[in-house]
Amino acid sequence: MSLLRRLRRPARNGAAGEPATPVPPAPQTPAAATGTPTTARRITTATLTGLATLLVLAALVLPDRLSALTPATVLRIPVEGLVGVALLLVLPPRVGRPLAVPAGLLLGLVTVLRLLDAGFFAARDRPFDVLLDWGLFDDGFGYLRDSIGRTGAVAAAVGAVLLAAGLLILVTLAVRRLARLVTRHRRVSTRVVAALAVLWLGCALFGVRVGGGPVAGREAATLLAAHAGQVRAGVRDRAVFAGQAATDAYRDTPGDRLLTGLRGKDVLVAFVESYGRDAVEDPELSPGVNRVLDDGYGRLRAAGFDARSGFLTSPTFGGGSWLAHGTLLSGLWIDNDQRHRDLLAGDRLTLNGAFHRAGWQTVGVLPAATQPWPEGKFFGYDRYYDAARLDYRGPKFSYAPMPDQYTLATFQRLERARPHAPLMAEIPLVSSHSPWSAIPEPVPWDAVGDGSVFAEASTRTGGSRDVVQRDTHQIRADYAHAIRYSLDTLVSYVLTYGGDDLVLVFLGDHQPTATVTGEGASRDVPITIVAKDPTVLQRVAGWGWQDGLRPGPQAPVWRMDAFRDRFLAAFGPTAGH
Repeated sequence: MSLLRRLRRPARNGAAGEPATPVPPAPQTPAAATGTPTTARRITTATLTGLATLLVLAALVLPDRLSALTPATVLRIPVEGLVGVALLLVLPPRVGRPLAVPAGLLLGLVTVLRLLDAGFFAARDRPFDVLLDWGLFDDGFGYLRDSIGRTGAVAAAVGAVLLAAGLLILVTLAVRRLARLVTRHRRVSTRVVAALAVLWLGCALFGVRVGGGPVAGREAATLLAAHAGQVRAGVRDRAVFAGQAATDAYRDTPGDRLLTGLRGKDVLVAFVESYGRDAVEDPELSPGVNRVLDDGYGRLRAAGFDARSGFLTSPTFGGGSWLAHGTLLSGLWIDNDQRHRDLLAGDRLTLNGAFHRAGWQTVGVLPAATQPWPEGKFFGYDRYYDAARLDYRGPKFSYAPMPDQYTLATFQRLERARPHAPLMAEIPLVSSHSPWSAIPEPVPWDAVGDGSVFAEASTRTGGSRDVVQRDTHQIRADYAHAIRYSLDTLVSYVLTYGGDDLVLVFLGDHQPTATVTGEGASRDVPITIVAKDPTVLQRVAGWGWQDGLRPGPQAPVWRMDAFRDRFLAAFGPTAGH
């Protein structure tokens, strides 16, 4: 028995008479298998958590205006984040964690909306309208295609879609990661959120601000509330606008009681794209523009013409020319696309319609109309010329399908050069449309022809490939150059083709983008009436407009929707104001 025990008992190392048996070392188990993180993994986890925190913080506190973005922007305590963490701590994990996905998607949508607001503030100096502005993306794509080419426009559109989708995904993943962290460390999270809540409350009570903004932040909630109010206001506005459109002092006025003070005149209403108040008042933009206006007025006076000028407040800024056109011609405030659609669906008497009723031939000349234009039916033109009918054969200049000089020369050839009844024409001029990167040299009027002459007479202020590379100073210089070209072309047209029977009304449709004017600029645009017959300007003497082509700082300012009624009253059987 004792022998059997000895055989079954393992030999001991160092037993007398027996060599020591080496014991092999235990195999090393990887840290990942034992649940102990390696240094590299800890660094990766901490980095991802830090990035997620920064992304969520940025989504909560970044402003909706690029001009308000400063390093101090991140020194905010977002109340929405505190509420979200508090909910995670109060709710059971099986309920709280699944809510992180919809919360992340919502925060991602808020981030995309904030970027849209920033873009609209830069372009239109107003926030994005979630109810009405979606159709503008198609217009924006067309603008990019015409300005930088189809390839660049497609690349920009794809990039914008990928950015929006990427933000939704990344913000959602970041919120999920932070939600797991909060629920895993509930005690620490509770202390941190409680301390931050007390700090937020104190900063809110005492109005503590850093970098121009409140430390007690609630940007995301404010953004959502503002856009919700925007939607409610938009729904109510349809009824308000319908009531305004139904009130029209000239609805039933017979033609023989309209525009008697302009009998026998050709009346041209020319909109100069992006010709805003800053063009005649900004110290950097105005010197060259004002020289063109003052020199032009001197030449017109020498030829027997005179002019009066004032300001109108446009319903739009930086774009949306059709809103300004509709406002001036209808006498209604058209500041969004819903109002514009409702205007076109109604029977409002427009300025064009008043001329038509009074016996004028009405003509629309639309060099930028490259697609079907349903507005033509509403405005009641006897004839209108879109880009195809104007038949331009010359080079393209940035966005503008044709130079302003070609537009006016072709109108003169097709309409005024022939025997005709009195004409009323609406002519939007587009050479001064953004991006202001290519402007032609003027040519002799009798050399314009089919426009091919502009291939030899072209000059570029930048070139389409430089559109996105120019700095603000260069963009402003190019804008001023374009405005000078359009205004000088109008003056030259009057001197070349004007006479006792011509009355020219020219005005801006809106100010240029905030890149040119800066944020918070006025919505005012200059307006001028030019005529050779002194009785025409005598009719508007009561308006208080100033002599010349350039309105001064003290010139009267009207809302643009007031123009129709004032014009019809001034040139009716009894001049009024």
